[in-house]
Amino acid sequence: MFFSLKNRLLLIFTGLLTVPFIILSILIPSWLTSIIREQTQERTMVMMEQFSFYFQSIADQAENLGKQTLINQTTQAWLKKEKELGAEHIETVALKRELKALLSSMIINNSQGMSVSIILEDGSGMWVNQEFVNELDWLDNMYGVDRFIAAHLDVDQPSLEMREQPVNSYILPLFDINTLVTRGVIKVNIPSHLLKDALDQVTIGENGGAFVVNGMGENLLSGKVSSVIQQAVKEIEGRSEKKGFIKTEENGEAFLLFYQSLPINEWVLINQVKESDLFGQVNQLQRHLFLASGVLFVITVIASYLLSSTIVQPLGQLAKAMKYIETGDFNGAREYMPSIKSRNNEVSYLIKVVERTVTKLKRLIDTEYEANIRRKDAEYKALLLQINPHFLNNTLEIISGLAAQGKNEEVMNISSYLGKMLSYSLNTKQTLVTLGDEANYISNYRRILKLRYEEALKMEMEMAPEVMTNPIIKFVLQPLVENAVKYSFIDDNEATIYIEMKKSNENVVITIKDKGTGMKPELVEQLKQKEHEPVSVLDSQGKSIGLRNVIERLKIYYGSHFQFEIESQLGNGTKITLSIPFTREEETG
Repeated sequence: MFFSLKNRLLLIFTGLLTVPFIILSILIPSWLTSIIREQTQERTMVMMEQFSFYFQSIADQAENLGKQTLINQTTQAWLKKEKELGAEHIETVALKRELKALLSSMIINNSQGMSVSIILEDGSGMWVNQEFVNELDWLDNMYGVDRFIAAHLDVDQPSLEMREQPVNSYILPLFDINTLVTRGVIKVNIPSHLLKDALDQVTIGENGGAFVVNGMGENLLSGKVSSVIQQAVKEIEGRSEKKGFIKTEENGEAFLLFYQSLPINEWVLINQVKESDLFGQVNQLQRHLFLASGVLFVITVIASYLLSSTIVQPLGQLAKAMKYIETGDFNGAREYMPSIKSRNNEVSYLIKVVERTVTKLKRLIDTEYEANIRRKDAEYKALLLQINPHFLNNTLEIISGLAAQGKNEEVMNISSYLGKMLSYSLNTKQTLVTLGDEANYISNYRRILKLRYEEALKMEMEMAPEVMTNPIIKFVLQPLVENAVKYSFIDDNEATIYIEMKKSNENVVITIKDKGTGMKPELVEQLKQKEHEPVSVLDSQGKSIGLRNVIERLKIYYGSHFQFEIESQLGNGTKITLSIPFTREEETG
C-alpha cells in the first residue's frame, strides 16, 4: 500500500513543492540580503553625490551673492563715506539706507531665502543698531580658513522671524576694492532648513540619520551627533578615499556608515543606518517562508487523499484550466494542460480537445494583437513624420528672409542650430526622450527665432528639476511653441510665450501659454471632441496641424493616462495644458 496513489501524490507533492520551498526559504533571504546591501550602497552613494552637488550649488549661490554685494557701487560708496565722513554723517546714513534697500531686494529675489548682512570691524551691523561683536562666536572665523559657518542664530537680520530661525552662513571679507583695506565681513545667511530638508532625503531607514560634520565630529546643523559618528570621523581621517563605506558596532547593534567628503571646509557627509532596519523585513520574510513551508506540507498530505480518483482529479484540473481561459490567460492554460493526465478514454479525449482549442484561440489572438500593434506603430510614425516637413518649411523661410536681408552671420548661426535640430529630429529610431531633451531642442529653436524676431520675441521656460528625466515622446513642445509664436505675430508686432513643466500629484503637467490671436470656440470644441473619435493620420489639416498631431500622438502612446485642456479667447491668447504620467528614475532605469 505504500505505493498507492495517495502515497505517490504525497511524495510527488512533497518533492515538487515542499522541499523546493524550504530550500528557497533559505536561499532567497540570503540572496535578498546581498542584493539589498549592494543596492543600498549604490543608491546611498548616488544620493550623497547629489547632496554634494546641492551643497556646492548652495555655497556657490552664497558666494556669488556675497561677491555681488562686495563689488556693488552702493557698497563701495558707503564704505568710502563711512571712513571719510563717519557713520553718523547724513551722506553716510543715506548711502546705508540705499544699501539696505539693495540687500532687501537681493533677499526678496533669492529663491532660496538667503539673506545678506554686513558687519564692520567695530562690530556694528547692517540691520541692528548695536555693537555686538563680542557676542558672535562665528566672527572669529572672519579672517580664517573656515568660511562656511555651522548652524546658529543671527540677530543681525532684517526681520524678527529670520532672527529666530537657525542659519548657516558663508563669510566673505569686506574691503575697499580700491585700497584693498579690509573693513569687516559680508555674511550670507542660508536657512538651515534647506540643508536639513536635503539631508532628510538622503536618510535611509526609520532609525537612520544623515549628518554633515567637520574633522572634530561637530554637526553642521544643530544638535549633537552620536558616538558612532564621532568614531567614524576619526577612522575617515586616516583614509585617503574621498567616499566610502564603514561597518561598525556599538552596544551589540551593527551599523552601516556611508561617507563622502564635501568640497567646502573639509566637511564630511555621513549617512548612518542600522542593519536591523535594512534586513528586518528579510528576516521576517524568512520566518514567513518557513511557516508557509509547514502549511504547504500539510496541504500536500490532504491533497494526496482528495485527488485520488482518476476521473475527479483530471476533471478538476480541467476546470482549473478553464478558469485560466475565462480570465483570458491562455498562456497559463496552455502551460497547465499538459499536466492533466487520465486513463479514462472519454476524459482523455475531452482534455485533448480543450488543449487544441486553447492553442488555436491563443494563435488567433496573438496574430490579431501583433497586427494591431503594427498598425498602431505605422500610424504613430506617420503622425511623427508629419511634423518634420512642416517645421522645416517654416525654418527655411526664416533662413531665406535673413539671406535676403544680407545677414550672412545670422544665416550661418541659424544653419548650425538647424543642423543640431535635424540631427535630433531625424533620429526616428529614438521616439522616446526626456523632457530635458525636449527643452534643449526648444532652446535651439528659440535661438533660431531670436535671430529673426530679435527683441520682439520673449520666451520664458521653467522646468522643475524632478521632471527633467521624465520620459516623453519626441516633438511635443516644438509644434505647440511654433504655433504660439506664429499666431502671436499675426495681429501684433511682438510675441510673449511662457512654457512651464512641473510635477502635480503623480502627473507631469506641461503648459504653453501665449498672447496671440487665440482660437475660435468651434475649433477648441472640435479638438476636445477628438478624444472620442478614431485617430486618423490624414485628419490634421489647417492651422491646428501641430496641436492635432501632438494630441493624437500622446493619445496613441499614453492612452487613457493622457489628459489635455485648451483655454483660448479670440484676441487674448491661448493656454494649452498637457498631463502625462510621472515616471521616477528608478522606474525608467
